[in-house]
Amino acid sequence: MPNSDSTNRKVEYPVDNSARELHRLMRQAVLLDPLTRPFLREAGLRTGMRVLDVGSGAGDVAFLAADIVGPTGRVIGVDRSASAVAIARTRAEAAGLSHVRFLQADPAERAFDEPFDAVVGRLVLMYYPDPVEALRRLVTHLRPGGLVAVQEADYHGRWSTPPARSYDQCMRWIRDVLTAVGAHTDLGFRLYSVFSDAGLDAPRLSACASVGGGPDFEGYGIVAEIVRGMLPNLERFGIATAEQVGMASLEARMRDEVVASGGVVVVATLVGAWARAPR
Repeated sequence: MPNSDSTNRKVEYPVDNSARELHRLMRQAVLLDPLTRPFLREAGLRTGMRVLDVGSGAGDVAFLAADIVGPTGRVIGVDRSASAVAIARTRAEAAGLSHVRFLQADPAERAFDEPFDAVVGRLVLMYYPDPVEALRRLVTHLRPGGLVAVQEADYHGRWSTPPARSYDQCMRWIRDVLTAVGAHTDLGFRLYSVFSDAGLDAPRLSACASVGGGPDFEGYGIVAEIVRGMLPNLERFGIATAEQVGMASLEARMRDEVVASGGVVVVATLVGAWARAPR
């Protein structure tokens, strides 16, 4: 049965899949990929595997998986956004990655001709109304004993040390928009129960974070870009006005406060979970 909190839940993606947003996702991947690559290896991704990357976006996780499985493996990235799939295909062609391809579809709904050795994803289940049901459907794409490995975020931890007012406000805005559009902002630390409720064995878990400080940290710009993309929803839901956000100086304000305090900030906390499909 669906979770009681998601029976009637609807989820919107909080930012339009514009070229600017897809570029922001690629910038964000520079910070997140070093967290995802060791996670995928520890979970059991190996040379020669056939892999499904769900919610592939601009293709970054699919490219990581392709590097791990090598040219004898195959990676199929699936995303509902036509513009994201187009950019991912262009990037794969430019990189000469003939063992990676991208399809436009809902990966939980689409049928495939062959089962996969692994299903992977990053920041995807949080946008399904019922993550348990979505995971249950994704597991049907696996061969018996195949691997499912996902990373999801937690938006309820500490974001800066010492507290940086502008940065923390941005992270609250991001969390509040995600909550308003129906996304699961606490899914990272709920993955254990999500896997169990989906009929999988108790998953292995790991947690990691993208943390930085100083004047050259890329995270300020990425967070500012997220807020920029969410600005229509910030105003739509009465969370903040454009004047309150002060977009023109937002990145500089965050940077200056963190540098002045000698502190650090957390861009993302990712919780990973992996398990094997029933044999």
